[in-house]
Amino acid sequence: MHASEAHPSGLQTVGSVMVVGGGVAGVQAALDLTELGLKVYLVEKSGAIGGVMARLDKTFPTNDCSLCILAPKLVEAGRDPNIVILTLSELIALEGESGRFTAKIRKQPRYIDEEICTGCGQCTLYCLKQIGDEYNENLASTNAAHIDYAQAVPTSYHIDPKSCLKLNYETCGLCASVCQAGAIRFDQREEVLEIPVGAVILAPGFGRVSEEVLGRYGWGRFADVLTAFEHERLMCASGPTGGEIVRPSDEKHPRKIAFLQCIGSRDEMCGNNYCSSVCCMYAIKQATLAREHDPHCEITLFYMDVRTHGKGFDAARERAIAEGNFRVIYARPPKVEDVFDGGLLLNWSTEDGKHHGEKFDLVVLSQGLEAPDDAEQLGRAAGIDLNRYHFAQTGTYTPLATSRPGVQVIGAFQGPKDIPDSVTQAGGAAALCSGQLALARGSEMTRAEFPPERDIAGEEPRIGVFVCHCGINIAGVVDVRAVRDYARELPGVVYATDNLYSCSQDTQQHLVEIIKKHNLNRIVVSACTPRTHEPLFQATLRDAGLNRALFEMANIRDQCSWVHMHEPQQATDKAKDLVRMAVAKAAHLTALPEQRLPVTPAALVIGGGLAGLTAALAIGEQGFATTLVEEAATLGGRALLLSADRFGDDPRKAMQTLLNRVQAHPRITVRTKSRVASISGYVGNFTTTIAGETGSEVLHHGVAVIATGGRAYAPQQYLHGVSERVMTQLALEKKLASGRPLAAKTKQVAMIQCVGSRGEDLAYCSRVCCGQALKNSLRLKALDPALSITIFYRDMRAYGFLEDEYRKARELGVLFTRYNPDNPPRVRAGRGKSSPLIVEVFDPILGQEVAREVDLVVLSVGIVPEDPSELARMLKVPVTADKFYLEAHVKLRPVDLAVDGVYVCGLAHGPKTMDETIAQAQAAAGRACQPLAKGAISPEPIVSQVDPDLCIGCGACETFCPYKAIKIDKEVKPRKAQILTASCKGCGVCAARCPTMAIDMGRFTLEGIRAQIHAFAKEHDHE
Repeated sequence: MHASEAHPSGLQTVGSVMVVGGGVAGVQAALDLTELGLKVYLVEKSGAIGGVMARLDKTFPTNDCSLCILAPKLVEAGRDPNIVILTLSELIALEGESGRFTAKIRKQPRYIDEEICTGCGQCTLYCLKQIGDEYNENLASTNAAHIDYAQAVPTSYHIDPKSCLKLNYETCGLCASVCQAGAIRFDQREEVLEIPVGAVILAPGFGRVSEEVLGRYGWGRFADVLTAFEHERLMCASGPTGGEIVRPSDEKHPRKIAFLQCIGSRDEMCGNNYCSSVCCMYAIKQATLAREHDPHCEITLFYMDVRTHGKGFDAARERAIAEGNFRVIYARPPKVEDVFDGGLLLNWSTEDGKHHGEKFDLVVLSQGLEAPDDAEQLGRAAGIDLNRYHFAQTGTYTPLATSRPGVQVIGAFQGPKDIPDSVTQAGGAAALCSGQLALARGSEMTRAEFPPERDIAGEEPRIGVFVCHCGINIAGVVDVRAVRDYARELPGVVYATDNLYSCSQDTQQHLVEIIKKHNLNRIVVSACTPRTHEPLFQATLRDAGLNRALFEMANIRDQCSWVHMHEPQQATDKAKDLVRMAVAKAAHLTALPEQRLPVTPAALVIGGGLAGLTAALAIGEQGFATTLVEEAATLGGRALLLSADRFGDDPRKAMQTLLNRVQAHPRITVRTKSRVASISGYVGNFTTTIAGETGSEVLHHGVAVIATGGRAYAPQQYLHGVSERVMTQLALEKKLASGRPLAAKTKQVAMIQCVGSRGEDLAYCSRVCCGQALKNSLRLKALDPALSITIFYRDMRAYGFLEDEYRKARELGVLFTRYNPDNPPRVRAGRGKSSPLIVEVFDPILGQEVAREVDLVVLSVGIVPEDPSELARMLKVPVTADKFYLEAHVKLRPVDLAVDGVYVCGLAHGPKTMDETIAQAQAAAGRACQPLAKGAISPEPIVSQVDPDLCIGCGACETFCPYKAIKIDKEVKPRKAQILTASCKGCGVCAARCPTMAIDMGRFTLEGIRAQIHAFAKEHDHE
């Protein structure tokens, strides 16, 4: 590939982006970029995309099957004509400048032609050389000719050159002899590709903690000491034991399991002083799943601090610990010892100074995240700076931008983070690239071609049923073959089969072939949840020439194998019921017309704080008109209350720079002292009335971004408001920025964490409070090193690189005293007005109540969202019990709301730091610009349909429709209901309320639902 072939002559920028890394962040970035009109080269070092997420069992707290929610994205990327997947490849050089780079890629041979390989697996059956199976953490073996995992994309097998007998010794070659497709290519050689791209996104994921560090805890010496990744594969249905948790030493079920935290993290000995951010939460997830496997197993979690700081994570942790009856110990066992009579011995000391020892059957090491092993090489190739831990160096106010313009970084290479934050950053980087390459948008895109849609009107139902094993996720409980055989006898079914993984790329291709071969006109898939998989199968129907509405799904995983895991016969019987009902309904499915509606190329951003300003600028940079609405007289929000960030820089200067850019931007219109009075419409065509000082203004826009922000919790406890020597961290920020921050006699300072948070008044962790306390304690120490500072805390949540500040504060003499939430600190006034305040607290080290005299008490208060009620009601979007906006899916769509075309970012979504706010605002802008960049939308065909002959124009449907998707024109006689297709969400309220049953739902007709009910009742009439 050469630059002269890749873009039209004279084009100033190249309309393509290179994404380095095929994990969840890289794949999401690739999908977002193509939606924004940019071609993508997806470069992955291994033989398939998917990354670590493809090895996980379930996500937490949503309890989704990890690979099941990832697989549709992988298949979507694999069949997108605008995503070129380059596996076994790495970036070796990046030349040029932003907008016109030339990336040099070293591509290793697969030795199997992926264009010809059918994925049949015959080669691996005859391969004589066995190797460790990296996908299963080497707990099982595979062959030199292999595929990374069953649902891998691409579905082509490849040969390990280090172990292949043919490549190393010119012997064997059996795989070439048995490959019926003739795909084996032993003559393939390494290639160096030169690819012109306009921008680069680095998403290589994370590296592993070294074996030396793991060895300190007995890993490699004791068979029953496992890493968390090994334990994950044991739990997984696709793992080496089929999801059975057993001790490797004797294959018996462990009765006592210990989870040790911070292995390779928060550890200066191995050079990783940072917190890996995800380990506490995934340990709780693994403990919860282990409890599901064995309700009688005794599970103990060892923590230094419990850092479940994500949105909803604290509530999930508390629920899991209560329901699982887990034992939580604040201690760090230094090592694992073997004992002669069996088991593994742990010794530890608790905060009260007592020593303990106990035997366990299995020890799981929750290892942290490191920078990728090749981080230095990648840094040199991309020409970017790395931080002291070899992660990509970024700034607080440019969290996704590396030191080289045009090169962005996302995911764990930017710093340790979880899946939602990685997916969020993917959307943010896509938005930045879209802004940089706006002039070249669409210049290199290939239009997806579909075969003509078959007209099935008048045809008798020819239903195909596909029953999924999902490895043993379903088949381990449900007798899948019995369900398949049962389906073959159902009316209208002309073809029924079972698949190992129905959502894999090769099965999707096979499905198209079967539809054509057997002339199927309706499809039923019995597998996982339609919430994540329905769009995947509907897209496959389009590839086969069928309307996507001719599809029905029976959820035999969630509703059968998962909920009846100990009742295989009942689960199988229920699966048959669901399949029979789905087939009965499918017989009544009809093709639904696809609509393509125009999009108003403009955006509305509600809120003028850091998130709103960032989102507006990102949308404007992508070339779309944006109106920014702010209730206050000035822009900037509460970020202007901060006087320094963790690096000592003044956030107000960065905010002023941002303000200047927004106010000077030709595509951004700012409306201060204004509010949203009303909003109606649907994605692509919203109408909003803005009420301001000078009157009302009507706006027409295609999308909306909510960035209404939050405020500090107002404490009523600890003498706040009574004593002037009790203040919040924000008040201290203001004093620190003044000329005289502290009174001369101030010698003792106490900081109290979680004031109002984590159950006191607010149920959640506010995420920023611990970092703010550390930052301000260091600022105070810089002013007066002799100042005595004590921080009273529950868990110091200095996640990520904030751990550096935590260590520095301790080194400078800041004291940290943990308190129990059932016995928090108490503050009372001294005897005289000038007397010190008294802080009373139980000291766990001394084992008694102590009273300390202090001159200043600083309260670390939580974050409260601005009241979302009115706006949420206008938009018909949900909020959480804590009044934050509820995202459409915590892992897959973290900035989307339930109503299409409406997005959320910043403190309106949940508590977060400034850099996290900026990244999420950029992500919301990227998602918002997708329909704008396309210029048109295709709404879901599952919408209401009115029979005008039955409609009496009563208006009940219009009254009860929660989305204002029905209107009755009173000027037209006779009055009839009309559906606004793009607004309709297919909820069915109108159909349920219609007194004459004049309204039906696409794919959920009255006739179809009756058929389902009758199909169930017919089978059970004898009961």
